[in-house]
Amino acid sequence: MSSAPIIYALIFLGVLALVEGIYLTVFGKSISLNNRVNRRLEMIEKGNRREEVMAKLRKEMNQHGKSRTIPLYSLLADKAQKAAIAFTPKQLMMVMAGLSGVAFIGMTVGTETSAPVRALVSVGMGVGGVYMWVSMKANKRISMIEEQLPDAVELMVRSLRVGHPFSSAISIVAKEVGDPLASEFGFIADEAAYGRDMGEALKDMAERIDMQDLRFLAVAVTIQQQSGGNLAEILAGLAKVIRARFRLFRRVKAITAEAKWSGKFLSAFPIVALIAINILDPNYYDDVKDHALFIPACLAVGGFLATNLFVMRMLVNIKV
Repeated sequence: MSSAPIIYALIFLGVLALVEGIYLTVFGKSISLNNRVNRRLEMIEKGNRREEVMAKLRKEMNQHGKSRTIPLYSLLADKAQKAAIAFTPKQLMMVMAGLSGVAFIGMTVGTETSAPVRALVSVGMGVGGVYMWVSMKANKRISMIEEQLPDAVELMVRSLRVGHPFSSAISIVAKEVGDPLASEFGFIADEAAYGRDMGEALKDMAERIDMQDLRFLAVAVTIQQQSGGNLAEILAGLAKVIRARFRLFRRVKAITAEAKWSGKFLSAFPIVALIAINILDPNYYDDVKDHALFIPACLAVGGFLATNLFVMRMLVNIKV
């Protein structure tokens, strides 16, 4: 029985765990989205001045969007920006290189594959592991913001109805809700305190996170600033719309879950079967490996699997 596929899988899982450990070690537990106290308030409580915290958060929020021109890194820049990864682009690429080296050492110790294959697979694990980690961070962060936003808007409505100005309502949200939305709104409150237009700051946040509901909020605030009106009533209606969209999105997600998992299963099953066959009988394909059509057939099967994933994803990618 060949243990190489199992070793490869364990090394890849180790890469994912290692990048998370490095991240928490460098930036501390406050960088975690599950932290009870939002990161901005924790940084202020540690004695950092308000302008220093604002400058640090601005750098983290915008650094990846400015690095889209770096070759290959552009594939990761959008997701890293949505995830607000505190690593700089240079540090993230260094992490990729370091994890590739760790994977290469692990495969050298645990497997007997040739050096070129180890090098190629280790680079794939290092780059792919970081890409998967950033993607998971981005998806988790966006999902949490989508879930927090209706409550945050309703909190602003209550603050406006008792007489607070809109800037104070933003500050209250920054103190009362949790991360990741708290730090985003706290950053907006700090920018407004230093003179930036609130509507413009909300618009920049919406574009940076790329969320339609935040664009609705930015447009509502901008229109109210220009033409007047009862902002509390406008935001109350917006909160109902956002909550209804969120419920509809969850319903669509539940309805399409079976199709998504069917596509993933149908694409993954041949690969899992291939690994299982090689573990149970390493010589199973010896009689056909030398055939002229073996490599083209493998490439064709891989192409069909990729096409299956793409088609299934397009079928269930319903915009809400």
